[in-house]
Amino acid sequence: MTERNWAGNIAYGAARFHAPATVEELQSIVAAATKARAVGSRHSFNAIADTDGDQISLAALPRVVELDPQAQTVTVDGGIRYGELATILDDAGWAVANLASLPHISVAGACATATHGSGAANGNLATAVSAMEIVVATGDVVEVSRDDDPELMDAVIVGLGALGVVTRLTLAVQPSFAVRQRVFENLPMAAAVDHLDEIMADGYSVSLFTSWRADVVEQVWCKRRVDIDAGDVDAVAARFGASPASVDLHPVARLSAEPCTPQLDVIGPWHERLPHFRMGFTPSSGDELQSELFVHRGDAAEAMRTLVELHDVLAPVLQISEVRSVAADTLWLSPCYQRDSIAFHFTWVPSWSDVEPVLPQVEEALASFAARPHWGKLSTLPGDTLRARVPRLESFAALTTEWDPAGKFRNPYLDNILT
Repeated sequence: MTERNWAGNIAYGAARFHAPATVEELQSIVAAATKARAVGSRHSFNAIADTDGDQISLAALPRVVELDPQAQTVTVDGGIRYGELATILDDAGWAVANLASLPHISVAGACATATHGSGAANGNLATAVSAMEIVVATGDVVEVSRDDDPELMDAVIVGLGALGVVTRLTLAVQPSFAVRQRVFENLPMAAAVDHLDEIMADGYSVSLFTSWRADVVEQVWCKRRVDIDAGDVDAVAARFGASPASVDLHPVARLSAEPCTPQLDVIGPWHERLPHFRMGFTPSSGDELQSELFVHRGDAAEAMRTLVELHDVLAPVLQISEVRSVAADTLWLSPCYQRDSIAFHFTWVPSWSDVEPVLPQVEEALASFAARPHWGKLSTLPGDTLRARVPRLESFAALTTEWDPAGKFRNPYLDNILT
């Protein structure tokens, strides 16, 4: 049976598939392999995890959740998913600062690709990492920590699987907190563009869902921490003309809201509000392709106007687009490296033949803003363009040569990026 990613658009070409039950077994597999790649929860939409050699899942590794309340950290295994971790943490009275739209993704895979949630002050999920354990090409285990070598940590956290197989990560945690979520409908597009920073700052995590119509943003999802935001403050989106939704909604209007987290200002634990989708349900539409591009926050309004002009091109192939804010960081391969960013996410119809001619038009329209792609989603940008837009990409390529001189963890996806 052919192994595929979650969306079904990628058929993996590995000669052998492994699910080691111990780190020692993993070390032996890596040491013996000529080519190897780790695969996480398979929520990437491109061939980043593909190989013609040995593909390795960490899902069968023993679960590790080592909480250190004094240091306010938790150390986890490379196969654990955020949904699993969140429940354990919350039961112990702790939380991670942010979560992505769906809790189904693995911690290691999300951090390796700089996957993110939303929030003007929140960095991508990898910014929580302070230490890592990696099985490198020789099969040896290498430990890296921010305390010992902060520059190396910045280099390896968003590693795209190019340096080895991550078996442990240490993440920052904080005391558990409660969140209430409210959705607003039909925000005038002009207000969204003209007041974007104000809208994005009106909550711990804020998302705009739009089909890039010239007149309106269809939904605004505002998630507020109960310990930070007063309950009686009017939402900025409402002041600019949006109406509070009277029922729970799905970002894709034609779909049932059952898989979505509660939205009618009902207070709940952080891990049941920060994601858009609940564990146990198919996230998003479940039948889709995805792309995402990041621009500097200062360029976001003009970039939005550019995308509105593409509405007629986008409409036939776009299910919905999400606009989110992500804080700047120092991680070499983060799309938010040294710049506060606005992320433009595109949920496409599940037909690459239809999406393929449209995506380059989007990328070209955002080229003047030096848009950087999400590493786990679809892009047609060539390597030379990526190296021009990601300042530390060439430095990272040199590091991969040092750590993996034979190119054991390389594949065509990485070859495009790194050479």
